[in-house]
Amino acid sequence: MSEETFQTRRVLVSAFEGWNDACQAASNVVRHLIDTYDSNEVARISCDGFYDYQTTRPMMCFVQGNGRIVWPETTFYEIHIDDAHTILAEMGPEPNYRWMEYCHQNLHIAEEYDVDHVITLGSMFADCPHTRALPIDVYSGDCNCGGVDDHCGPVGITTVLDSIAKDHGFETDSVWVSVPQYLGSDECAQGTLQLLHKLSQLLGVKLSEGDLPTKGKQWKAQASMLLSCNDDLADYVKRLERQVDTKTLAAESDEMTSDEAKELIAEAEAFLQREQGRNPRNGKNGHDHPDSEAGNALPE
Repeated sequence: MSEETFQTRRVLVSAFEGWNDACQAASNVVRHLIDTYDSNEVARISCDGFYDYQTTRPMMCFVQGNGRIVWPETTFYEIHIDDAHTILAEMGPEPNYRWMEYCHQNLHIAEEYDVDHVITLGSMFADCPHTRALPIDVYSGDCNCGGVDDHCGPVGITTVLDSIAKDHGFETDSVWVSVPQYLGSDECAQGTLQLLHKLSQLLGVKLSEGDLPTKGKQWKAQASMLLSCNDDLADYVKRLERQVDTKTLAAESDEMTSDEAKELIAEAEAFLQREQGRNPRNGKNGHDHPDSEAGNALPE
């Protein structure tokens, strides 16, 4: 989405806590935007009928010494990026029940704010090393199943929302970051930062990173410290690094044009010819140096 297009569109950015939110990397993008920019709460989806309170429990909070029970619910915020750019963002726990009705309520609120493009954010555990850029996948609305065209298996509320939004004429994008499963469920600032970068590209506007780069470096340092105390884990990460590096090289090779490939081959052949000419042990006919032949063997 170009910046010019973004100025004439209203975008809903959605993130849901729970199954779709490994290490809170996705929901922390919305929290970061709320904390960084001028934002106002504009709507809510009531918790009634959508949650199992033994799974998603209400929380007790104290404000100025007074206790208050906070029930799980979805909250919408209008976030002003700058004078020309405003987005609608939502965040809440993934509901346990009545997903279809829940998604329709989402889209009803989106329509009230003239939204025509829905971007869902998600994060998942995967076999990926923290020492490389975390994998980012973007699925556009022309894919099947709301953006997971090659996935067979369980899906989360983000996929259902994408699918229903597409059926109702919304443009959709689903952005997922993979985070290392071997580091547990602590917050992953690096995953949040990379999701923010991709969101910036989709919106066509530079979003403030705040302290996320610093937190991302701290996250990497803590992970490296963990590896220094566990040889088995360090070996496992090295294997992951080799897998990632091999795939990266293969992808770069596939992207080479035929002219680039021919040029690379020509350079390699020229190099080998030069090396052969410099090697005194190689004769013109390809045989070894005479001193190595049986008839001219050096005495022992």
